[in-house]
Amino acid sequence: MELSTKERILQEALKLFSQNGYMATSMNDIAKKLDVSKAALYKHYTSKQEIFDSILERMEQMDRDRAAQYQMPEGTFTKMAKEYNSAPLEKIILFSEVQFRHWTEEEFSCEFRKMLTLEQFRSPEMGALYQKYLGEGPINYMTELFEEMLKDDENSNQNPKQVALDFYGPIYLLISMYDGAEEKEELVRLLKEHINRFARQQGFVEG
Repeated sequence: MELSTKERILQEALKLFSQNGYMATSMNDIAKKLDVSKAALYKHYTSKQEIFDSILERMEQMDRDRAAQYQMPEGTFTKMAKEYNSAPLEKIILFSEVQFRHWTEEEFSCEFRKMLTLEQFRSPEMGALYQKYLGEGPINYMTELFEEMLKDDENSNQNPKQVALDFYGPIYLLISMYDGAEEKEELVRLLKEHINRFARQQGFVEG
């Protein structure tokens, strides 16, 4: 299906942001890439900031769509913890693989990740977004989730944040390795193996 002009602008702009950085890319660069005039570009987006805001909106929508498609646990942390504690290991591995492929294989989100990686040291806003999506944000989310999941284990005195780091650290590393890896599916295999081992070690599943 042929993309609308507005959608083409959004996608091509993100490609430029991921290659050259957001700060170094101008509206003129975007117009040149699309082979349109700046006047034509401004008919769809009034500024580079508006393009960026639309990219953020798309990322949020992709998160909602992915959660719905794969029936990922949602709601309060108490509710999610119960669902994860009762979910089959295969489903937990699937959730993790879906998230991993989202950041490494889906073109839009992959380019978004690259843009944030480039810009995180140049702009406080970009640095905060990098942390929200790939650093502190996932750790804080998982800390609250594991805190709830560990409540049922009376013998556990583990620090939920340390458990979150043990879980997410290898995933973050595998995401960071992905772009330069020759055997990309090997990283996916390692991801699944990590989730399997972690879940069993923590007693979240039997065996």
